[in-house]
Amino acid sequence: MVANTSFASHGAEEGKEFSPTELINSHIGDAHDFHIADWNGHAISMPLPIILWTESGLEIFSSSIFHHDNTGEHQVEVNGQKFVKYNEVIYYADKFSSLTDEQKSGMMNGFNFAERPLNFSITKNAFSMILSVFLILLLFIMAARSYNKNKMAPKGLAGFLEPLVLFVRDDIARPNIGDKNYAKYMPYLLTIFFFIWVNNLIGLIPFFPFSSNLTGNIYFTFVLAFITFIVTTLSAKKDYWSHIFMPPVPKALYPIMIPVEIIGMLTKPFALMIRLFANITAGHIIILSLISLIYIFKTVWISPVSGAFVLFMSVLEMLVAVLQAYVFTLLSALFIGQAVEEHDHH
Repeated sequence: MVANTSFASHGAEEGKEFSPTELINSHIGDAHDFHIADWNGHAISMPLPIILWTESGLEIFSSSIFHHDNTGEHQVEVNGQKFVKYNEVIYYADKFSSLTDEQKSGMMNGFNFAERPLNFSITKNAFSMILSVFLILLLFIMAARSYNKNKMAPKGLAGFLEPLVLFVRDDIARPNIGDKNYAKYMPYLLTIFFFIWVNNLIGLIPFFPFSSNLTGNIYFTFVLAFITFIVTTLSAKKDYWSHIFMPPVPKALYPIMIPVEIIGMLTKPFALMIRLFANITAGHIIILSLISLIYIFKTVWISPVSGAFVLFMSVLEMLVAVLQAYVFTLLSALFIGQAVEEHDHH
């Protein structure tokens, strides 16, 4: 699934030991450019725009001015300001030199922006997200035009998309939210279903303009889960809140049950976030680990076995791509349905 040329840059060319950990982290993480291949010791990459809010204001420039190796030893100067890119994080060069190795490599420095500018760059994941939006819009605009021209049974793209839309409506939204309330949540459920599915598939294609790991990014899954939490909370009816703050137990148990119910509200979106992130990331790690076996054992004879398992995992990942989109949409509909459900008090 990943071009062999990209593996060479993780040790073979430089005479050092091949590092599968370094390889996997670089491929599942975000980046400021698309690494396409290595040729004669030079990295071939597609640069993306870097957008920084610095101490001197807004700076926009191409990521091509940075070396691809991200060692942190290469400084660039833009309008009198010097920057260093280290592990795809951009720092002020003068402040980067004073950081310890632990601060550079760990999360200790994760939320301290004194050493680095605010980064609004179009990274691989951001590019992939924008691309997926355009792809989904194109698909559904073409399907809508097909419906307008053809009043009979849908054909072509419309014929492919209609069963999927009906599946989300009849097998996800209606059973979990109810016939009375499901219609107003259909736009959201259809959006997250196709958005997650398309981005899962994009992550399985190993070459530009794809190859990003958007749905395997914890920040991305956090935002999706948070939106489901907001939709659920704002849609909640009186019965939902009474069950949390006045649970059907003896009042003596309220001090125990109310915190438990509130924690339960938060664990639902947390489970959504972790499930999508972990399943997608695990698939990428397994595929990359299987390919790494060729370089670890340093023999071509392991390649048929490695290749067979990679092919099997790639096919399995195509199933996981749609399955995880389905599970996320199903659980979102289930949580919304619990919030809008009205009980008969008679």
